[in-house]
Amino acid sequence: MGPLLVPDHEILGRRSPDLPGARHPRTLDPVWGLSPDPHNSQVTMKDRDMNQTTANPKNIVAADIDHLFPNTIRFLAADAVQKAGSGHPGAPMGMADMAWVLWDRFLKFDPASPDWPDRDRFVLSAGHSCLVLYSLLHLYGFELSLDDLKNYRQWGSRTPGHPEFGHTPGVETTTGPLGQGVGNAVGMALAERHLAARFNRDGQTVVDHSTWCLCSDGDLMEGVASEAASLAGHLKLGKLNLLYDDNRITIGGTTDISFSEDVGGRFVAYGWHVQHVDGHDHEATAAALAAARDETDRPSLVVARTHIGYGSPNLQDTSGVHGSPLGEDEMRLAKQNLGWPETPDFLVPDEVKRHARGAAERGGQAHAQWIEVMRAYQSEHPDLASEFDRTMLGGLADGWDANLPVFEAGKSVATRSASGKVLNALADVLPEMLGGSADLEPSNKSLIDSSTGHSADDPLGRNIHFGVREHAVGALCNGMAYHGGLRPYCATFLVFSDYQRPSVRIAALAGLKVVYIYTHDSIGVGGDGPTHQPVEHVESLRAMPGLTVLRPADANETREAWKLAIKVHGPVALILTRQNVPVIEGLPVTDAARGAYIALDAPGGNPDSIIIATGSELHVAFEAGRRLQSQGTAVRVVNMPSQEIFDAQPESYQWEILPPSVVRRLAVEAGTTGRWWKYVGRGGDVLGIDQFGASAPGDLLMQEMGFTAEEIQRRLAALVG
Repeated sequence: MGPLLVPDHEILGRRSPDLPGARHPRTLDPVWGLSPDPHNSQVTMKDRDMNQTTANPKNIVAADIDHLFPNTIRFLAADAVQKAGSGHPGAPMGMADMAWVLWDRFLKFDPASPDWPDRDRFVLSAGHSCLVLYSLLHLYGFELSLDDLKNYRQWGSRTPGHPEFGHTPGVETTTGPLGQGVGNAVGMALAERHLAARFNRDGQTVVDHSTWCLCSDGDLMEGVASEAASLAGHLKLGKLNLLYDDNRITIGGTTDISFSEDVGGRFVAYGWHVQHVDGHDHEATAAALAAARDETDRPSLVVARTHIGYGSPNLQDTSGVHGSPLGEDEMRLAKQNLGWPETPDFLVPDEVKRHARGAAERGGQAHAQWIEVMRAYQSEHPDLASEFDRTMLGGLADGWDANLPVFEAGKSVATRSASGKVLNALADVLPEMLGGSADLEPSNKSLIDSSTGHSADDPLGRNIHFGVREHAVGALCNGMAYHGGLRPYCATFLVFSDYQRPSVRIAALAGLKVVYIYTHDSIGVGGDGPTHQPVEHVESLRAMPGLTVLRPADANETREAWKLAIKVHGPVALILTRQNVPVIEGLPVTDAARGAYIALDAPGGNPDSIIIATGSELHVAFEAGRRLQSQGTAVRVVNMPSQEIFDAQPESYQWEILPPSVVRRLAVEAGTTGRWWKYVGRGGDVLGIDQFGASAPGDLLMQEMGFTAEEIQRRLAALVG
């Protein structure tokens, strides 16, 4: 499936309606206008579970809600893994106590309206422990049934093996690759602070929520978490709270085989507020979470010591309970140990259901109070209220693309420079644009000239100085996109997209609106040498499903690429030059919206050969085409700025641009050649670079590697028509 050219506000999830678990498009207008029904979630819960076994069996051990609720979570998780035959029971069993305390006493949410803009954000960075989240969502009345839990990891289920944004109601982030959720949470907290500074007015607080993140030992071993936590401390994100499940077990054994640092000390050094608690002590955990919530000058870390596989007599505190079912015998022993009935499986006691409904009511009441604030806000600040709706829904301002720069033909402009001018023109009319660079702002041309640097003292600043933290940059931008209300972008050299790739992949999987500005796109970088000269990177990015890659040929096409980046659903990578390239006269750049178009046609529109080029190589192909035409060759030059968009076009258009009858084809790009062969066929050729570059002036390197009009002519002439 190709890129979706549809308004963001009509797509709230990533899945196509023809896939299992699809989340159907709907429009919310205004975003705050869905009046919550405090009884809705109760009715849903009652109706949903009418045919489920929910009443208390006579043999259940009498216990108060503090024991019943966490044990319900534990055994829903363990039963789901047992039924699926795979999964991760240990972490949910250990996390159940502290997760319940967080959700029951602190988290602000409304099950009847999971997308309520001022809800607290909950990020489960330890995505393998997804059953703790699925169980909580079910118990608190989100649209997740007991049958969904029973279908954990199955085809068409709403409970995949790791949480997926847009697939399961109430899931805020796609997690699983460890550490990224920590970065997502930092991005969410940054988004909340910026939007609060932009929209809140005296006496009318419309943006006021916290970000809570539950993470694991593995999360905090990953470098991306360290990068993000360091930046969060620097920015003093006081409404960010990280709950660390310190169970000290990894797949390979106890964590001390590879991890013996003082995690709390590390976060103190980052500038965080740090506490240590017993994660199974509800009152101590509640006190720590309250202190974290009340600490507004620093982000907070609560280190909660827990026991993986809590309650399992033989597997608790062992790696054996991390990623495998307990087994029938151990399951029976665990239930006996915690006073839980051996049957039925997937038991939800009535007391738990009643207690959960009370929490759902409180959430609905909080949402209703917020709507009343919004009504007063709209009355006093109608323009701001309208702008709030527009940005939270992902809509575009009227005339957003009316005053974008036009570049003079015949001039030479680096596409990175053109991008900087377009970015600033867009930022002037789209105040929701926010972003920065991995310490390469002057080179990437990624600064918003009319704004300031984002900081604790200046939360309205739209220039985020991320520092040299490429992976965290991607994770933070994903978090801002998850949060809503912003259009995040980030920039670095194309060669360093490798450092950012895991976050780009999650953005593509989740369908997030993030724009990646990748400059210095080829051996044209020059003297920095092969360490800084990307050759395989564009090809690698094009191989990623869900990512639209745009490599514009000149400054005016860069403008059109930015327009596409704003409109296309999902993430976009802009691939831009360091070196100047000619602005080509008469190039029909608006046709870039179709992925490929005819840049120079053969006389009469009847080619006998085709040159396909992209990016900085188009002007060389254009020159070769003119020479060949002057020599009597009926050559067509095709510009293909986006393979993904072209591949999504109707077959009739593809054949119009690349007629099947024309077999003499040469593709030209200063990068690896693999994906170009599908466009040239067995009888064609590709002029590319299937080796690393060298340290030399960029112009000389291009010549030495064969990116000249003469070499293009020679290679095309060698093809048999």
